[in-house]
Amino acid sequence: LMELPDIGKQCTYASCSQLVLDFLPYTCYHCKHIYCQEHFKLEDHQCPSLNDPSLDVRVPTCPICEKPVSVPRGEDPNIKVNQHIQNNCASPKPLDNTCKLKGCKQKLLVPMTCSDCKLSYCVKHRLGIDHQCPGK
Repeated sequence: LMELPDIGKQCTYASCSQLVLDFLPYTCYHCKHIYCQEHFKLEDHQCPSLNDPSLDVRVPTCPICEKPVSVPRGEDPNIKVNQHIQNNCASPKPLDNTCKLKGCKQKLLVPMTCSDCKLSYCVKHRLGIDHQCPGK
């Protein structure tokens, strides 16, 4: 231990009984203090971040299908779980950003929606005559 005095850190948890240096210390992402393997979890060192609601990153699980339900920060998880259940536990479909003309796979940077059929087309097929628009 005397040959390598700069290696290792002491756990900063007040009542830690570990007197030797920890060669694989953990630095808390939130409070930036150094902890040993026994105190690195937020609950184990009573991290002040536990009281900060903006750091709550729990993901609710659907009680029916047991899949995680994504909830954006600031939104009520109960409402999102209810919406998930009302959609028969189906995940929202990702937006399809390709031209709706059959056979055209052009990606839409700026979707151009036809005022008659309400579908989105690429620049080349944006006009009704170019996508054989069936009308309203």
